[in-house]
Amino acid sequence: MEPELTEPVDLCLPDGTLNRAAVGWSRHPLQRCNLSGRWLRKKRWDFWGVICDTHLLRLTYASLDYFGLLTMGLLVFDTRQRFEQMQVVPFGRGMRFPERPGGTDIHCTTGNSRLAISETPESTRLVMECRSRAGRHLEADVLVARPAGHETLNVVIPWNDRCFQFTSKQNTRPATGAAVLDGATYSFGPANHAYGVLDYGRGVWPYRTTWNWGAANGTQNGRLIGLNLGGQWTDGTGATENGLCIDGRLHKISEDLEWRYDRSNWERRWHIRTPGSDRVALTFTPMIVESNHLNLLLLGTELHWALGRFSGAVVSDQGERIVIDALLGWAEEHCARW
Repeated sequence: MEPELTEPVDLCLPDGTLNRAAVGWSRHPLQRCNLSGRWLRKKRWDFWGVICDTHLLRLTYASLDYFGLLTMGLLVFDTRQRFEQMQVVPFGRGMRFPERPGGTDIHCTTGNSRLAISETPESTRLVMECRSRAGRHLEADVLVARPAGHETLNVVIPWNDRCFQFTSKQNTRPATGAAVLDGATYSFGPANHAYGVLDYGRGVWPYRTTWNWGAANGTQNGRLIGLNLGGQWTDGTGATENGLCIDGRLHKISEDLEWRYDRSNWERRWHIRTPGSDRVALTFTPMIVESNHLNLLLLGTELHWALGRFSGAVVSDQGERIVIDALLGWAEEHCARW
C-alpha cells in the first residue's frame, strides 16, 4: 500500500534527485516541488479544465525546459465548435511555476495571449484573453472555489531516483463566471453544473512516456462525485494517481487500472477497471473525439482525447458501492517523446 503523508516535505534532495521521504500520497498538497538541475528533462505544468453541461474551457501553462507553452481554448458540445490558441515561449523565458499548487499567482503575456491566475485560500481566479491571426477572440473570467476542507489527490510517482513526478489532481471545485468567444457568451455556474479540474504536474521525466487519464465531475443520486483515473505511466511503480472524491473527501485507490479501448476507432466505448477488485468498473462512451499528432524529429506527441460519459460503479474506502450513470468527463491516451 502507498503511504499516506501528513507533514510537508521537499520533493527533491539538494542534488536534485528524489527525496524518498516524499513518496506517497496526501489529501492536501504537502510536497514542495523544489526541482533543480536535469536541464531538458524537467516538466512543469498547470492544466485547468472548467466544464459544465454544455461547454469546456481549457487552459495549459507549461514548460518542458526547452520551450514553454500557453494554450487556451473553448469547446462547445452541441455545435462541436472548437477554438484553441497556442503560444510557444522559447526555453520558457519569463515563465514562473509555483512549487506548490496554488502557492503563488501566475501572470504571463506572450504574443496575442494574456493570462492571470490569482490565488486566495478560498478560490482560484482564472482570467485569460487571446486572439488568433484570423481575428477570432476568446476571453474568460472564471472563479473556481476551494471549499473549506475539500480534499484533493496528491501523489509522487517514483520511476527511480532520477525520474519522478509529483501530481496534484483536483476536481469537483465549483466554478462561476463566463467565457466570451467571438462575442458569444458561455456562462459557468450552479445552473449548468460547472466545476473546475486542475492537473498540476512537476517532475523529471523519461524520454518516452505513454499515459491514460480520465476525469469526471457531477452529482449522482445526491452525492457529489469526482473521478480521477490514470494508467500506463504509473504501472509497476508502486504508486497510482487513482482516486474518488466523494462529497469532498478523497478515497484513494492504490491498484493499477486496466484500460481497454480500440485504437483503430476512438469513438467506440472504453472500459476501465481494477482487475483485482471491484473498486472501479466503468465504461466510457465518447461524444466528441480529438486527435493531434506532432513530429519534430527527436520530439513528438500523439494525443487521442475524448469528451464523453462514464457509467458503471465505484466503491468507496468504506465499501459503499456507488452507481455511476452518464457522468460527464473526458478520457485520453497520450504518447510522448520529450
